[in-house]
Amino acid sequence: MTLAPERPQTGSLVQQFEYGLDAPICLTWELTYACNLECAHCLSSSGRRDPRELSTEQCKAVIDELQRMQVFYVNIGGGEPTIRPDFWELLEYAVHHQVGVKFSTNGVRITPERAAFLASPACNGYVDVQISLDGATAEVNDYVRGPGSYDTALRALQNLQDAGFADAKISVVCTRENIGQLDEFKALADRFGATLRLTRLRPSGRGADVWDELHPLPEQQRELYDWLMAHTADGEQVLTGDSFFHLAAFGESLPGLNLCGAGRVVCLIDPIGDVYACPFAIHDNFLAGNLLDGGFQKVWQTSPLFQELRAPQTGGACAKCQFYDSCRGGCMAAKFFTGLPLDGPDPECVQGYGEHALAGDRTIPAASQDHSKTNPTRNQPVMLQLLTRPPVSDCAESPLAGFVPDQT
Repeated sequence: MTLAPERPQTGSLVQQFEYGLDAPICLTWELTYACNLECAHCLSSSGRRDPRELSTEQCKAVIDELQRMQVFYVNIGGGEPTIRPDFWELLEYAVHHQVGVKFSTNGVRITPERAAFLASPACNGYVDVQISLDGATAEVNDYVRGPGSYDTALRALQNLQDAGFADAKISVVCTRENIGQLDEFKALADRFGATLRLTRLRPSGRGADVWDELHPLPEQQRELYDWLMAHTADGEQVLTGDSFFHLAAFGESLPGLNLCGAGRVVCLIDPIGDVYACPFAIHDNFLAGNLLDGGFQKVWQTSPLFQELRAPQTGGACAKCQFYDSCRGGCMAAKFFTGLPLDGPDPECVQGYGEHALAGDRTIPAASQDHSKTNPTRNQPVMLQLLTRPPVSDCAESPLAGFVPDQT
């Protein structure tokens, strides 16, 4: 068994967390890769169900283990988790076993009846619902999430509000298409009595294919930072889930741990029981093991990959930067999927080092899995329709294409 590095007896909370914990503070659990949508930036390339999905009883055994380990809560996602026939059974089982559940959904199954259940004493305050919305208008949202997805999300939010569900979340992936809508997102959250949650676009899954077109521009990174600072300083509840610690190099750190928690305080379980270091790095390079081989605790506490991540990090070239103690070199997944070294700068480094690194030689890693639907459906986002249209010949664009007039 690999021995964990010796934990220092003193130091800040962040420094202590860098050496890992006996159990994750929280973990992400993708219950299924099945999804009714085909979001252009889906980090797990979801669409089709994996036939090897954990059974209902296997899922309950995982919940039992999380209870024994005293994991605070689990982030359930997918795919669209509510598509799984046993989703509501598993949610109730987790609540009855004191494992809090935060689940992300596009809202397709949040009917008035389900909203009433979520607001009922049966859920006992152990359930948090996050409705995914990536545009404050249908035009922006449906560009990346597909036609009708905006209306579906707002209908779910209305059902939750009508049922008396307290404090739903509106979960937004920040892109260059929606950075200018931050105030509108906040107004939507206020309208539905919800909390706004902003997360970072990662270049993983299908997100790798559209990252160049969607990731915020440098001036938008500054706009986002200034907006977040203004809306956390005055006591407003805008959550970020430590998505934007790379922005700390602008100056003051945002609220939160401001570090990469991969394999230290967070991880991901996928639908077949594979455990990955990071929810945003579903790739063979970050696979720590499978919980069917001895349980989740064994993977968490003995995986060589996790032990390596918990060892003191050098920081590489970033350690020479005066802002390293603030941003800690940025996001591991963002570096990996853009072909940058893990000890190098974040591709969106706000000091500009990422742009320089991206301009150099790099190899983009191939995806290790893809659950996208084989054929496009009516739910395909506008963006994917534009990106995947067949190439247009020069002659189709202009009947004079390629014609060079005789100059003699």
